[in-house]
This record gives sequence, structure tokens and C-alpha cells, in this order.
Amino acid sequence: MNILLAEPRGFCAGVERAIAIVERALATFPPPIYVRHEIVHNRWVVESLKQKGAVFVHELDEIPDGAVAIFSAHGVSKQVKEEGRQRPLRILDATCPLVDKVHREAERRDQEGRRVILIGHKGHPEVEGTMGQLPPGRMTVVSRTEELDTLPFGPETPTAYVTQTTLSMDETASVIQGLKARFPDILGPTREDICYATQNRQNAVKSLAQQCDLIFVLGAPNSSNSNRLREVAERAGTRAYLIESAQDVQEEWLEGVRQLGVTAGASAPEILVDELLQRLHPHIERVETLAVSKETLIFPLPKELTRP
Repeated sequence: MNILLAEPRGFCAGVERAIAIVERALATFPPPIYVRHEIVHNRWVVESLKQKGAVFVHELDEIPDGAVAIFSAHGVSKQVKEEGRQRPLRILDATCPLVDKVHREAERRDQEGRRVILIGHKGHPEVEGTMGQLPPGRMTVVSRTEELDTLPFGPETPTAYVTQTTLSMDETASVIQGLKARFPDILGPTREDICYATQNRQNAVKSLAQQCDLIFVLGAPNSSNSNRLREVAERAGTRAYLIESAQDVQEEWLEGVRQLGVTAGASAPEILVDELLQRLHPHIERVETLAVSKETLIFPLPKELTRP
């Protein structure tokens, strides 16, 4: 069979920055370095950083005084930030700048006196961090159009919406359409909150789906953007599987497949793609790249890690 590799795929600028913050901190400060939650949603990345000396914890109270503490790329609530300031900790914030942009947008709309609606998946770390930018009760999460009927305020209420950065464009379009029908004066971001990398990878998967019998998405099961890639492929009519590594591939999936598409979520390293190609080597006739767009964006590291 032929393999089509999506481009772009894998690490985005926000993920590269977050990982670089941990690695630079490990090289700059005495170990251990503590990270609140998974720095990004990928087991391979987390295990690799653990081997280099990073310690992953659930909450800041698990970190001893005087230690270096890093916030994950998904962002944290104001309460968590304040907790860090109240402690004798050296805080490094690896929040993706595009997630931080959503935080500031939500704050601005709240200060204008609007009820903020967050389109996202309840329980996701990014959603919890965004919700935590405002006092309790000032932001409401919805994930599906059907939930709009349960909103505890009517069309006369001044409203605004923001979105989780890792959703699919198709997924948010119907919810935004429903919000605009219910709240004619609702305000949204000047640019879509869906991040450039999420959109680019989804566009690449749509192109793969037009040419492939099957698509493999490399990514963690708790990775929002990876799950959305699988859904985008299936919505386009192509069978797709989300796999963590080459070991997850089942031989029966490959029966009758002549063209296999491969992509990776924004937190999945390229080594997983290489391992998958090695695993599939006996089946492969040709490997090609399907380039849809090129990414050149780089986010700078915190000043604390760039000073001589």
C-alpha cells in the first residue's frame, strides 16, 4: 500500500515552547523540576521529560517550597496563579500564547458587562483554566447546540463567546450559528479562537480523506486536538483510528487498504510517526507527503530562561 503523510502534523509552536521550557529549566536549575499536570497531552513526551528529571504533580501543594514549578501548556486559573504567588516557588508559565489570548478575550468581555459563553469540552484542562479567569458563575460552558436551550439567561442578556483552541472548525460552526440565532447581539473574537495549528492539521486531514482508504492519527486518547482529527476524517467519510503508538495497529485494519493516510496531533512527536512507518514497512510500497500548508511560527521562551 501507499502511505500519505499529512503536512503539517505533530508538534505546534505552543507545544514546542512548552517542552522547551521544561528542558531549559532542567538545564538551568538544580533538579527536580516540578510540572503541574501533563505539560502536553502525550505519554511519550511526559515519560521522556520524567527521565530527564521532571516531576509531574496534580496540584501545587505537592511541590516543596523553593522549587521550580511549571504550569502546563493548557493554562491555569487565576486561583492557581495566585496560589503560586503566595508560595515561595519559582513559577514558569508554559501556557500557550494562543490560549492566553482566549483568557484575555474572556476577561475583556466580562469587564464590558457581558455574560461569557465558552464553547468547549467540560473537564478539559484548557477549559478549566479559561473558566478560572472569571469569578464563578460569570462564564458558561457549552459543547453542543442542544445545550443552548439550557442556558440560564435570555436573549436580552448582553453576551459574548470564546472557544477552546483545540476544537474542530465544523464542531464550533454549528454552535456559533445557534448562539447568534439565540443572541442576535452576541460578540465573538475578532479572529477565530481555534488555533492556527489545529485548523491546519484539520485541513490536512480533510485532504487526506479525499485520497485515502484509512487514516491513522497518532496522539493520546486525552488529547482534544487528536480526537478532533479522527472525527474530521470520519466526518469526511474515511475510516480513521486514533492510536498512541505503532503497537496499537491491528493487522485486520490494513486488509484491502491501498492508500493509508498518517497524521499526528499537535502534542505527538515525530518519533511516533517514524516508529509507525517501521511497523508498517512490510506493507509499504511508497511513502509520499501531502503538503497542505507550511508553519513557521515560533513562540519565544519566558525571559527567565533567556537571560545570560
